Amino acid sequence: MLTLLIVGCAVLGLAVGSFLNVVIYRVPLHQSVVKPRSFCPSCHTPIRERDNIPVLSWLLLKGKCRDCANPISKRYPLVEILCAALFGGAAARVGYRWDLPALLFFLAGLLALSYIDVEKLILPKRIVYATLFLVSASLVVAAGVNGQWHRLAVATVCAVAWFVAFFLLNFASPRYLGFGDVRLAPVLGLMLGWLGIRYVLLGFFSANLIGAIIGVSLLATKRIERSQQIPYGVFLALGAALAIYAGPELLIPFQTLHFK
Repeated sequence: MLTLLIVGCAVLGLAVGSFLNVVIYRVPLHQSVVKPRSFCPSCHTPIRERDNIPVLSWLLLKGKCRDCANPISKRYPLVEILCAALFGGAAARVGYRWDLPALLFFLAGLLALSYIDVEKLILPKRIVYATLFLVSASLVVAAGVNGQWHRLAVATVCAVAWFVAFFLLNFASPRYLGFGDVRLAPVLGLMLGWLGIRYVLLGFFSANLIGAIIGVSLLATKRIERSQQIPYGVFLALGAALAIYAGPELLIPFQTLHFK
């Protein structure tokens, strides 16, 4: 039953989102995401089990630490809600398919990377490589179960093509495209390539269109300077998400093109 899958994935997303908050906080500081257990960023007191329930605990505590009463960032419940929405939406889009785990790993990785890119303007390779490994392993399983080795081969070619293209862009202009984006490129090419070449093109086009619109808007309102660095990884993630969730509808005019 599809509704059960959607609800189950949304609940899983809340739990994964809670873990992603740890990843977002600790990875840029080069800390372990496993030990020690979750603690308050202000007083470093370990979080009690009853205070570690996604979203609900933050609401019951009114966004404050039980021990030091310092505010807890709204980012924590927001990441959990976003992850739940992304997971539930992915389940609604693909249903009971063997490539659903790969899609969930992909979306979780992009969510963590996007937040870090906004805050720190970096895309940590620990997260990028972990996402690449988990997505790759999941797609190999999906291909093996369904005998879709040609589909996996197309996805691999797309991953390599994106890496080469972004590597050349970085080589030509490292000021405008960081190497973190180069590392992320094969992850995007792999997952979108699994869905089809049309999705790869849509994701790339959407990322640059969204980036251009936001960039021009920020420049027009003088929120940023022309020489200021922008989190391009966020635009890549948004483009990929748009391709995943709206791709089937947006690509209807191109269904007669047979280059999948």
